[in-house]
Amino acid sequence: MWDKLKNAWKIPEVRNGMLFVMAMMVLFRVAAHIPLPGVDVVALRRFFEANQVLGLLNLFSGGTLENFSVVALGVAPYITASIIFQLLGMIVPAIEEIQKEGEAGQRKINQWTRLATVPLAIVQSFALISVLRSSGANILTRSDLLHLTTLILTVTAGTIFLMWIGELISEKKVGNGISLLIFAGIVASLPSIIQRAFITYDSSQLITYLAYVAVAIITVVGVVFITEGQRNVPVQYARQIRGTAMGGGVASTLPLRVNMSGVIPIIFAISIILFPSVVGQFFVRARTQWIADAANWLLAALQNQTIYGALYFVLVVGFTYFYTSVIFKPDQIAENLQKQGGFIPGIRPGAPTSSYLTNVLNRITLAGALFLGVIAVLPVMIQGFSGSSNFAIGGTSLLIVVSVVIESVKQIESQATMREYDVY
Repeated sequence: MWDKLKNAWKIPEVRNGMLFVMAMMVLFRVAAHIPLPGVDVVALRRFFEANQVLGLLNLFSGGTLENFSVVALGVAPYITASIIFQLLGMIVPAIEEIQKEGEAGQRKINQWTRLATVPLAIVQSFALISVLRSSGANILTRSDLLHLTTLILTVTAGTIFLMWIGELISEKKVGNGISLLIFAGIVASLPSIIQRAFITYDSSQLITYLAYVAVAIITVVGVVFITEGQRNVPVQYARQIRGTAMGGGVASTLPLRVNMSGVIPIIFAISIILFPSVVGQFFVRARTQWIADAANWLLAALQNQTIYGALYFVLVVGFTYFYTSVIFKPDQIAENLQKQGGFIPGIRPGAPTSSYLTNVLNRITLAGALFLGVIAVLPVMIQGFSGSSNFAIGGTSLLIVVSVVIESVKQIESQATMREYDVY
């Protein structure tokens, strides 16, 4: 792999693309440290440390929420808009037809996603500011209408700015821009985590810290293994005789990935968990006593490690199956194979092929779903066993980092291969 990257670096177009991506990620981190006025950053960080559910939202914003910077929401509204249009493609036949139009249809969907990001950013920034105002932690030092409007507009503009940067990065064909921005936020938080761990270190914690390192290494290996794992279903194409020419008879495989859905199920699960938490924050100071009691009970239940971990795990597993069924259609695969004269040895074409693919997919998805579930609740498990939260291993963070690195390396290698063919 390193040899391929070294060769890619020697190609001017690829090297310039990599340097551009690095410059854009540096620009993102600079913007992430430009704070908004009228916000007590110290009180804000304490609030996020005390609320692990909102800490998940901070993860996918790239760590920008802790500073409440001009890009506080990160790319979360854009991700939400993308998910909405993916789901609408299942429900609305007109959008499904547009998605099938190839590059032209994809451009149209991308434009709609950009437009939908603006109102979503406004709504999410308003909800975030409302939660901070009702938290009772005196995070906002000013609460007049003009100041709140300025905050909402600034945060919305920051999200659009990051969306633009992400698309510029994607155009360089060295990785997905949005994923790389989240990757940059996660990596940027590592030095502070390591520093905090060493500040509180003493000799009696040596075994615990070594265990953390071992778990991190095992997690990275597991992420690579599951991400690259796939089941190759054999496919045979029947021979076709046209006049004196004979074609077909080719043996091939249909790859079924163990983890087809990537980190999307975790994002779905986070959205579901965040919703009752945000609603509870709104009603925790309600004048009606039973409503306030219900909100406090809900927040206390979500703060419980056992309840939170179990709910998070079940949601991730469930959404893994759901999203896999969205992106992989056994009926369409079976129909396409039959049209092309292909069949799975020992399985009749048509409905039996669809049933066979469904059964195989359900079995391998179980392994991927359980893996994603364990990765998602890994920090809770580590804290439960060690009793310490100073150096908790973020399984979701490792999953995102490793997945983004693998995807970027593959794109860089493909770009280098294309340039080599151009030379020859």
